[in-house]
Amino acid sequence: MNQLNGIDYGTPKSKSENLVTLEIDGIEVTVPQGTSVMRAAAEYGINVPKLCATDSLEAFGSCRLCLVEIEGRRGYPASCTTPAEAGMKIKTQTPKLADIRRGVMELYISDHPLDCLTCPTNGNCELQDMAGVVGLRDVRYGYDGENHLKLEKDESNPYFTYDASKCIVCNRCVRACEETQGTFALTIDGRGFASRVSASQNESFIESECVSCGACVDACPTATLTEKTVIIMGQGEHSKITTCAYCGVGCSFKAEMKGNEVVRMVPNPDGKANQGHACVKGRFAWGYATHKDRMLKPMIRSKITDPWKEVSWEEAINYTASEFKRIQAKYGKDSIGGLVSSRCTNEEGYLVQKLVRAAFGNNNVDTCARVCHSPTGYGLKVTLGESAGTQTFESVMKSDVIVVIGANPANAHPVFASQMKRRIRQGAKLIVVDPRTTEMVKSPHVQADYHLKLMPGTNVAIVNALAYVILSEKLHKPEFIAERCETASFAEWEHFILQEENSPEAVEKISGVPAEEIRAAARMYANAKNGAIYYGLGVTEHAQGSTTVIGIANLAMATGNIGREGVGVNPLRGQNNVQGSCDMGSFPHELPGYRHVSDSTTRAEFEAAWNCVLDPEPGLRIPNMFDAAMDGTFMGLYCQGEDIVQSDPDTQHVTSALESMECIVVQDIFLNETAKYAHVFLPGSSFLEKDGTFTNAERRISRVRKVMPPKAGKGDWEVTCMLATALGYPMSYKHPREIMDEIASLTPTFTGVSFKRIDELGGSIQWPCNDAAPEGTPTMHIGEFVRGKGKFIDTKYFGSGEKVNKKFPLILTTGRILSQYNVGAQTRRTANNMWHSEDRLEIHPQDALDRGIKQNDWVGIHSRAGETVLRADITENVQPGVVYTTFHFPESGANVITTSSSDWATNCPEYKVTAVQIMPVSQPSEWQRTYNRFNTQQESFASEQMIPKESAVAK
Repeated sequence: MNQLNGIDYGTPKSKSENLVTLEIDGIEVTVPQGTSVMRAAAEYGINVPKLCATDSLEAFGSCRLCLVEIEGRRGYPASCTTPAEAGMKIKTQTPKLADIRRGVMELYISDHPLDCLTCPTNGNCELQDMAGVVGLRDVRYGYDGENHLKLEKDESNPYFTYDASKCIVCNRCVRACEETQGTFALTIDGRGFASRVSASQNESFIESECVSCGACVDACPTATLTEKTVIIMGQGEHSKITTCAYCGVGCSFKAEMKGNEVVRMVPNPDGKANQGHACVKGRFAWGYATHKDRMLKPMIRSKITDPWKEVSWEEAINYTASEFKRIQAKYGKDSIGGLVSSRCTNEEGYLVQKLVRAAFGNNNVDTCARVCHSPTGYGLKVTLGESAGTQTFESVMKSDVIVVIGANPANAHPVFASQMKRRIRQGAKLIVVDPRTTEMVKSPHVQADYHLKLMPGTNVAIVNALAYVILSEKLHKPEFIAERCETASFAEWEHFILQEENSPEAVEKISGVPAEEIRAAARMYANAKNGAIYYGLGVTEHAQGSTTVIGIANLAMATGNIGREGVGVNPLRGQNNVQGSCDMGSFPHELPGYRHVSDSTTRAEFEAAWNCVLDPEPGLRIPNMFDAAMDGTFMGLYCQGEDIVQSDPDTQHVTSALESMECIVVQDIFLNETAKYAHVFLPGSSFLEKDGTFTNAERRISRVRKVMPPKAGKGDWEVTCMLATALGYPMSYKHPREIMDEIASLTPTFTGVSFKRIDELGGSIQWPCNDAAPEGTPTMHIGEFVRGKGKFIDTKYFGSGEKVNKKFPLILTTGRILSQYNVGAQTRRTANNMWHSEDRLEIHPQDALDRGIKQNDWVGIHSRAGETVLRADITENVQPGVVYTTFHFPESGANVITTSSSDWATNCPEYKVTAVQIMPVSQPSEWQRTYNRFNTQQESFASEQMIPKESAVAK
């Protein structure tokens, strides 16, 4: 229910290509077969009254307001549940229908509070609207009898309130929870007069299974479910469409505003990636943008043991430029570098890598995308020819078998997970390959057909075993392979795969997965009409991450599951612009568009456009920067929107490297963990203050629109331009659209992209977008692969270098949780902490029993890299020998214990396999005690600058 959302057609759009013609109120109407009478009327400007109907949900037919008369039929059928048929003659307005509708509304209003003037949804309430539409002027039934007017509100959820006294039992919230979200947390409790919406088993919303996605709030036609921001601030008076800055789904939102203040974020029903749905983070956890912790003034200092000094923008930029010049003069051209953020826009990322290459004069640029999905880029590039996923999210609705490897979409990509689960409820089969029992293995009305619960680090072995079954049982597609792939590479790969070491029986001993389960899963995938593979960080963040991605591509090619809807190889990108930061040339060896810096032709194009000479040698990756810093040869770093101290592995090595540098510049919205080691702090802008684009996991380039001015006075792109200019390389863009125009002129897959073109196509476009595909490319590799012929590559399994032994007998693996996000800098500053306020260590009951560990005990975790202490969560979600934690809270020190082990091709850290020992303890680790002291000192340095000057003087 949203006054700024435009027309609601009442029922979903029919996808039939067959048309029917009928007559409604004397007007000839032609619509697709299967269209409801209600929608058919609405599409021609005839609006039938309704309350239980909305076009995001299937028709229900309970409110009895939308009744119509159909010539030749008895009674008054509901227009929402009646399909349009050829030749129908329908009347939507007659005296009898008017009487019926007024009578129905009279009954609704007789048990509804008449507090419209003080109701938070006054003017944006469908019940109020319909009372006016049907002409209700009198209510004959008084409030003397039994009613619901004194029912208590449920205020338990931090983001919305549930006022049962205003509920009309239309079922829209219940249906939204079922159809849109797929959680089934809501129901109608009681019968007749006693019926009311109930969360789970008559629990409060906060205690129930509700995941606070907001679908119920969006669906509610009254003030029963209302955002608390609307109650406090009032309703928005205008809206702007922008893109969420959390995960790689890239949900489109309407930011409803009062002036420059956001009142609420409402999922855009026209959003191509999310189709009007959202999760708790995007829907509600945006308050961090105006949090009191925002750092809004530039600051400098000589040493990290010094207090910060607040300075002007000009002084901060000039100080940074002079320090970088000094360092390069002393240590050489390659002694400084920069980091591109997967949180920032494409335009901002492009400028940072351009700054490094053109103004710094080297290729020392890297991004956090390397520590999550760089194996995706490598593995898909060498096999299929392009470093990106192959499908749209909508494609899953045509999948018959879905394989999810090393990913938990329900937690990390919840909006897409809802769509996937919808398809599974329709009958698609599901195979989950994961060391843990996640929500994707079993949740309401969704259960995996096979859960290959492997030991961490054995992905390659499992993928090879699946291939072994497919080839040995002749389940592959020889015609597809002969037509679309390099037959010589297939022959070599087939010979390799059919070796006994790849058989399910051999792999069972390595992975712990029963051979028969591997065989059954392989047969299910290979025999599917449409088989799709989705994978996440549980694939890429391994020493053989690139190998597993190659193996997944091999499977898809061997079974012909590529190049059409419902199939494909689909990496689930972790952050909002991981794909975009890679596209923009944020790796030290690649220019924008994944073209190698050593290619003289490519380099010449950029040199001509940028008016500079580019270094033909690849620069330093982040781990190389750290090592060089320890060696005294890398002394300066420009870090925009990244928190490498918390997010990179082996924290103590990271902080030692940073302490060795002479000038660290951090540009961010908060004083994050890396900023505590910085010498210059440049305040950044949140997504609500940005203008530009993000690129999601399906290659969808979506507009990010500035809904309020940058709180620190400047956009991130403007700051990068200032720094480049101060270094003697002028950047003079007037608007981010000019940056995208430059990107398009230099990047073949972006040649047709512009802000104007994105707007013309409804807010987003999928690359490649060029003369051959002016409207973008929803599905990749149709007809032929980008590289021409698909290439099969051998994927020999090697055990991780992180070996368990008597000293470290357990394997630690890590991941995310729904309510928190990544390093938690955003979500920890919202009410999401109510669901998850600390990182915990999941331990199997047997491992806990062996060590005398009980639920909620403090547990010391020791690895070869370090130690930390977390609270125990004893659960069978993990298997014996495996422990698991999240990494959202800096004081947890999850990455203190992860090691420097990394992927052989890309240096992506092996976060998912760390050998550890655990034991009960009674106090924090030494690292945590040191961290707390350091953190207290650094926060005090920052807080001194946040106190207004007059207060500081008074003090």
